[in-house]
Amino acid sequence: MLWFLSLHIAFLIIWIASALYIPVLIAMQVRKEAQFMQHPTGMGSVARLVFTHIASPAAVISIIAGTLTFVVGNILSFWLVAKLTLVTFLVIFHACLALLITRMERDRTHHLQRYSWALFIALSLCMVGILSIVIMKPTEPGFLPWTL
Repeated sequence: MLWFLSLHIAFLIIWIASALYIPVLIAMQVRKEAQFMQHPTGMGSVARLVFTHIASPAAVISIIAGTLTFVVGNILSFWLVAKLTLVTFLVIFHACLALLITRMERDRTHHLQRYSWALFIALSLCMVGILSIVIMKPTEPGFLPWTL
């Protein structure tokens, strides 16, 4: 179980770092300050390269290793359900990255910089929430409906 947990944490760090980097790349492209956005091999933008070759594989490995961690360890508690809820939002935000990349590559840059920074903030808040839940491991609150 410790091996799965280590794998989960390592790839989670890679996933989040690259996912936070992509909105910055997109915002830079919109401002036209960075001239390195086109990848020389015809791959498309650097944001797409980071998304498809770093962020997405790291996300898949992190999710699989995290799932194996609590399945093998037979862990099921309130904090895990809360964490998985935030991970669901993290996956949704990850999919939104793909939408932003597509908009950028199609030169639909209207409000794209705002969307990029909003997504950066949403990803950051989601990660802070996940980290807080994992560190605090809150017990089940008594006000939830299933405790009746």
